[in-house]
Amino acid sequence: MDGMPEHASDLARRAVEQGVEPERALDQACVPAMDYVGQRFGCREMYLPDVMAASEAMKAAVGVLEPEMRRRGGERKTRGTVVLGTVKGDIHEIGKSLVSIMLSAAGFQVHDLGVSVATEAFAAKSREVGADIVGVSALLTTTMTVQRSVVESLDRAGLRPQLKIMVGGAPVTRKWAEEIGADGYAKNAAEAVTLARDFMAAKLGACR
Repeated sequence: MDGMPEHASDLARRAVEQGVEPERALDQACVPAMDYVGQRFGCREMYLPDVMAASEAMKAAVGVLEPEMRRRGGERKTRGTVVLGTVKGDIHEIGKSLVSIMLSAAGFQVHDLGVSVATEAFAAKSREVGADIVGVSALLTTTMTVQRSVVESLDRAGLRPQLKIMVGGAPVTRKWAEEIGADGYAKNAAEAVTLARDFMAAKLGACR
């Protein structure tokens, strides 16, 4: 939470040396810490540089813990697979990248397509990786209409039954999300993580 990568990696090494299971260290230390950072960011008690610093510390800890999990013959359990990108014609990246960082920290496998992503690329990547969630960002009033095209593209591809679509960005609203047929709206990265968790909880519940 203090954004100290060297300290985070040192603590991760010490945890492993003391017999703490690497996955436990991730799920009971790193993830709750990033959740707290996300909550404080959502409440405007922390700012973007703080979150980016915290994410670098998280990456440093993960860099120690994940290789140790592989060495022991295990892998971190993913909470779900997300395809994420900013729509065609829009090159804004910070908000989308922050969502990517927070989702990864929360245990999701994230495929970040970047910015100015072609509409059909969302569907193609979703089919390739078996996405559970597609996140579609737009930061301009002139590009938010492309979000509708992405939803329609996923419909045409026949992917909607197995995935959920969430949208976000400065001009985007809950009403707009409903209008274009998206499954949810998040106004910031912390809300995006909560929404993704809710999607997966509902999906897992329906599969039981």
